Amino acid sequence: MGWTQPIEKEEHDKLARVITVQKNSYRLSDGDMEFLAQVSGKFLHTATGTLDFPAVGDWVVVEKLYDEEKAVIKELLPRTSQFIRQAAGERTEAQLVAANVDTVFIVNALDHDFNSRRIERYILSTYESGATPVIIFTKKDSCTVERLEEVISSTEEIAIGVPVISVSGKTGEGLDQLLSYLPSGKTGALLGSSGVGKSTLINTLLGKEIQETRGIREDDSKGRHTTTHREMFRLPNGALLIDTPGMRELQLWEGEGAMGATFQDVEALEEACRFKDCQHDTEPGCRVKEAMDNGELSMDRFQSYLKLQRELAYEKRKQDQKALMEEKNKWKQISKDQKKKYRAR
Repeated sequence: MGWTQPIEKEEHDKLARVITVQKNSYRLSDGDMEFLAQVSGKFLHTATGTLDFPAVGDWVVVEKLYDEEKAVIKELLPRTSQFIRQAAGERTEAQLVAANVDTVFIVNALDHDFNSRRIERYILSTYESGATPVIIFTKKDSCTVERLEEVISSTEEIAIGVPVISVSGKTGEGLDQLLSYLPSGKTGALLGSSGVGKSTLINTLLGKEIQETRGIREDDSKGRHTTTHREMFRLPNGALLIDTPGMRELQLWEGEGAMGATFQDVEALEEACRFKDCQHDTEPGCRVKEAMDNGELSMDRFQSYLKLQRELAYEKRKQDQKALMEEKNKWKQISKDQKKKYRAR
């Protein structure tokens, strides 16, 4: 499943890919068989955080028990990409959504779901993950031509250089274009809010009802959570596609390195300011202020840029504080253990 190059039988017997994660249980595939798996005791002992554990899309070294269709995960192979968000709740903790993904399909519906600021967040996180973003608008069959043109135009203004396509999970329109970004041997992931049609897309691409789907409320187009876990599917064209539960919000975990790619228009204007430390307020020769005055740059776009910078800086401070506290607690425990050993002499 998802082998992109020939693999020797000896290696094949040791490797598998994670296709489903549910609590402490994993389902793996080596392309021929599927296995129910858990991590080994050594793996569990050496893991120090959530990012050390396997996620959907990960490659793992395993010991396979063919007769029982089970496996033990011994090692996690290095990732080529990882889409991370801040886990829901009050704790400062990373949540790995998917790993080793080539293309992230940012799925939105052509109804009340459209939100340009949320799209910016997804683009930022996708670039930071190491994957390539593609924006998909679903439910094309229930949208007017005027509405479609308006949404795509608005999106292209903020998603500079990012492909934007519209599809219909019901009629199949636009799916060939989607698959052109997901050829054989590549891995994609569908990310977006509940009710945008991710599971319907999976069913249509597979040609059968695999994922349960539900309707949405007509008054506000809010979807119900249908997909409850992340799962990878093999498409008829040989590509792999990960379906994910709907996200109510995407809280950033990291993204400083991707700000330039996501807001290249804003940063190009900043570089054109007369002063390098321009605050874009009352300074003479401010290219950003000039662009906002003449309509070249919207105030909303610039405010979103500043907001995400502040949010990332705040998140970084929280993570640093957590790391400092963990280090302090570690040495405190070491000190206690040493005292116990001394007293036991």
